[in-house]
Amino acid sequence: MPVSAAVVLMAYGSPETADDIRPYLEDIREGRPVSARAVAELTERYRRIGGRSPLVEITERQRAALEAELELPVFVGMKHWRPRIAEAAERALAVGADTIVGLVLAPHYSALSIGGYRDRLEGALSGRADLLVVESWHDHGPFLDVLADRVRGTDAHVFFTAHSLPARIRASGDPYEDQLLETARLVAERAGLRDWSFAFQSASETGEPWLGPDILDELESLAGRGVRKVLVCPVGFVSDHLEILWDLDVEAREKAAALELGLARIPSLNDDPAFIAALAGLVRQTLAVRSGA
Repeated sequence: MPVSAAVVLMAYGSPETADDIRPYLEDIREGRPVSARAVAELTERYRRIGGRSPLVEITERQRAALEAELELPVFVGMKHWRPRIAEAAERALAVGADTIVGLVLAPHYSALSIGGYRDRLEGALSGRADLLVVESWHDHGPFLDVLADRVRGTDAHVFFTAHSLPARIRASGDPYEDQLLETARLVAERAGLRDWSFAFQSASETGEPWLGPDILDELESLAGRGVRKVLVCPVGFVSDHLEILWDLDVEAREKAAALELGLARIPSLNDDPAFIAALAGLVRQTLAVRSGA
């Protein structure tokens, strides 16, 4: 493993206080106007989950654990908050790294997601170091094993979920949806599940169709089939944050209660040692391929 290597660990980002919500939304919308309604809605969601998201703190714990596991410098870069991906790139260069592994804390590739992270990191480096990006790890065995351990042996219907994206990605052959379904299938096989399904969550109101079925609609469908207990396994997310704490723990749980459907979810991966070891394996594999080992 090259001693001059470093890792830039990338995540979406999250506002840290209520005052950060408008600038956070403005950053996501790249300067397009943000309505007072959108700010109020997001502010209320954060209030319902305790006032803030733990994403920044969790990502720092993941960074520190990965750095200790790899014995290589690891720097966090956020797509839409601080510290920025460009800041992480400069810090990696400052410690003398001439090979940088970009690892996004999202297992499934889409040009709308992972592609955007890569573009930011590549632009920040401007050719000053070799860049190796782990573009997808949806079928990485150790990652699948961590998820399988969390659903194995349940007597509930297992319900895999992930963040929705605009349905137009299908026309371009984007692999996001297929990779998600493959992850769900592989986890189900490892855990010996017979009763499982998949749905999307967290779609935005943009005036265009998004990938479905939506989780709330699928809960209605499951209840109509006579399912009484559901265990949610959000395969598209690896940390507790708004899409977990609001979309699942509040919105989906309230919907399930109205349907008299018991709903629980698996613990998020966060900085679980087995998950960190899985991430470290990805980095080692990527560096080994570059070195020809």
